[in-house]
Amino acid sequence: MVGHSHDDVRTSWAGELGRSGVMAIRAVLGLLAVLTALGVVWLWPDGSGREAAVEAAGQLGLASERFEAVVDTVTEGPCSYTTGDETRICRTVVAIPGEGPDAGALVDLGEFEVGQGGLPDLAPGDDIVVGYEPSTNFYFYADRDRRLPLLVLTAVFAVVVIALGRLRGAMALVAMALTLVTLVAFVAPSVLDGHDPVLVAVVASSAIAFTTLYLTHGLNPTTTVALVGTLAALGLTLAVSSAFFAVAQFSGLATEEGLTLPILSEQLDLASLLLGGAIIGALGALDDVTVTQAATVAELRHRNPGLKRSQLITSGIRVGREHIASTVNTLLLAYAGASMPLLLLFAVTNQSLDMVANSELVAVEIARTLCGSIGLVAAVPLTTVLAASLLSGPASDAAAAPEGDTVEAPATPKWSDFAPPDELDL
Repeated sequence: MVGHSHDDVRTSWAGELGRSGVMAIRAVLGLLAVLTALGVVWLWPDGSGREAAVEAAGQLGLASERFEAVVDTVTEGPCSYTTGDETRICRTVVAIPGEGPDAGALVDLGEFEVGQGGLPDLAPGDDIVVGYEPSTNFYFYADRDRRLPLLVLTAVFAVVVIALGRLRGAMALVAMALTLVTLVAFVAPSVLDGHDPVLVAVVASSAIAFTTLYLTHGLNPTTTVALVGTLAALGLTLAVSSAFFAVAQFSGLATEEGLTLPILSEQLDLASLLLGGAIIGALGALDDVTVTQAATVAELRHRNPGLKRSQLITSGIRVGREHIASTVNTLLLAYAGASMPLLLLFAVTNQSLDMVANSELVAVEIARTLCGSIGLVAAVPLTTVLAASLLSGPASDAAAAPEGDTVEAPATPKWSDFAPPDELDL
């Protein structure tokens, strides 16, 4: 009797596709990897676009230096512009910058009328961030200094991930860091250099998929199947999103950032930038779905080597259906949660639901959710069928059958196979 292990499952995938099919998949992935590498080299930013944008922002007064500081005193009294008819109370804050041209000196952050917003409740000793305009030697309150709490939260997150995932968890953290570096060091500067945002997003998404999937899950057939499913579903998402964004005619000017960016970089295509963002946003959920599907099929095969291709597909898609149902709702809640202030503003305008959905701010999020969800749904059968084809077949079924038994050809699964049973055992 021959024993089975996860290593057996992950290293001996051949199944119905056969060795030629596996080689074809590897050849396609190799070609995509080469094209991705060439794309990164071709689109790699030289920094000129970013430098020009920074210079333009400085000239327009949209950029200023930021320094850490500590609140020294907070006082309240009549505002300097108070008239005899009405007394207005203002709060004056004096801080000590920890860096910059006036490090260690007292700087006045101006006065703020109490009850008008613009300044939180500050007390002496609070850590804040101050803005500085070199041309006018002017300091102003910018924000709370919350870098230390963020650092602590990051450390706790890393400890939790590594405690559960161990080496794989550590690799996941490295992959997350590489994704962040790709977005900051490649995507943003490349777009500012004048490259097509959609092309940059596609190349970046492909590079992220290759590096993060193999780095996190290892060089094995399960990861390869997940990668193929991810790239295929990402291509479908790109096609659907491109078609809908073109029909919807999004301008990209519905936000404050959208109105500011064309001033800083005249060559920037905001509509393409929205589409590129949708592609990158869809990638995060796609790799989750595809890895789960590939691992599910591999685990099913490991537990029962006698399962046929049709059975693996049916069981895998049943699991995927539940995963998709929760993931689609997760995407909607993620976008809605990030847009809560916007939802409140629309609520007070007393507009009908269809008019709210028609506004570009909301319509863009709806389009991202639905187009991304179409890709997610497609990723389930794509990845499941590929994984099942690699894991099962006449050869493997014959090996699992008793000597002298005839192995039936694998049946093609029907759509009804994926439906829930008529009666559920509760």
